[in-house]
Amino acid sequence: MKRSASAELEPEGKKRGTGWTLAATTYVFAVVMIGTTLPTPLYPRYQVEFGFGSTQTTLLFSIYAGAVIVALVFFGRLSEAWGRKPLLAAGVIVSLVSALLFLFGDHLGLLYTGRVMSGIAAGIFTATGTVAVLENAPPGRRRLATSLATAANIGGLGLGNLMSGIVAEALPRPLFTPFLVHACLLLLAGAALLGVKESALSRSHSLRLQLPAIPPESRAVFLRAVPGAVASFAIAGLYSAVAPSFMQQTLGIDSSAVIGTVVFTLFGASAACQLLFQGLADRTLVLCGGLIQIACMASLSIALLTGSTLLLVVSAILGGAGQGFLFTTGMRAITAVTEVRNRTAVTTSYFILAYLAMSAPIIGVGALALLTGLVASTIAFAVATTLVSCLCLLGLRQWSNRSRGADGIDG
Repeated sequence: MKRSASAELEPEGKKRGTGWTLAATTYVFAVVMIGTTLPTPLYPRYQVEFGFGSTQTTLLFSIYAGAVIVALVFFGRLSEAWGRKPLLAAGVIVSLVSALLFLFGDHLGLLYTGRVMSGIAAGIFTATGTVAVLENAPPGRRRLATSLATAANIGGLGLGNLMSGIVAEALPRPLFTPFLVHACLLLLAGAALLGVKESALSRSHSLRLQLPAIPPESRAVFLRAVPGAVASFAIAGLYSAVAPSFMQQTLGIDSSAVIGTVVFTLFGASAACQLLFQGLADRTLVLCGGLIQIACMASLSIALLTGSTLLLVVSAILGGAGQGFLFTTGMRAITAVTEVRNRTAVTTSYFILAYLAMSAPIIGVGALALLTGLVASTIAFAVATTLVSCLCLLGLRQWSNRSRGADGIDG
């Protein structure tokens, strides 16, 4: 039987995954990512508790994103030296430490430390978790595994918002109980990790930093995916860091459940689109994603100017759908053309780009808000993001007009 070109990138003798190992790895990945967004719906409550404003909220988010980037650099290659499972276990432990810090956080310093720890856990899982999900997939399921990896990442971010908001609203001690629930989920994740196969193909015993690197075979596709990654993660950062503030200040909404649900709609729509539309051609996904991102920014601007909660929800759904189309297409295309020995490096680089796009513009929005107000600064962000989304459409011809069926990691 003829093997696909991408399948030839796999070495012989690789351990095969099963449906259970794929499900277990995806669950562990999602649970760790849930912890990274638990504070988002609680920001209005923290503002009352500690007496800070939207600028402090932006800084808390930026510290988290910065910790993700640092973790990607420092831990990106450790899975090759230590193996995937030990590094994933370390990520679960760090996430549990973050949950405990928030559980007993009675001053701002503990919140900052908790955000740093959650960023480190996310950084570990963003690179190693993605590769582990791909390598724990059964033969012939690379496309599904790629979608599950990005959906666990993005879907976990959304579930963190939803769970935190609902638990805080429905149960006592709203700044304590969401993190207690998450700690329990992490203990289950530790148990599930025992059933995950060690998928590292070799042990290099190298402790070199995972500096941003794009292997030669991936460069053209990587550069093609840049506008989509930048636009989609910038929008995700806006909703994660700034949405609670403008919902409270502009729309008069301070319910943790409502805030968490609105932010969840973005990440939930992203995860759903990644799973439901994985069979479409790359060019179709990029075209839809670019147009949807532009519509998202238009509806967000109108929502802020008119004070419409409905349009805000619509913009969140559109933003998530656009992210699902663009980001998963870029990830799928990059991993499909990258040799297995280079996948951790290129995945790390892709997510470093994404988290830079998620944090840097949000810092700008927070700073500009001090001068012009939150509505004006957010609309300026919308205009800039629209221009980046247009770059996706300008490069449309470079994307494949066919749906790739090759399973690049299955061999």
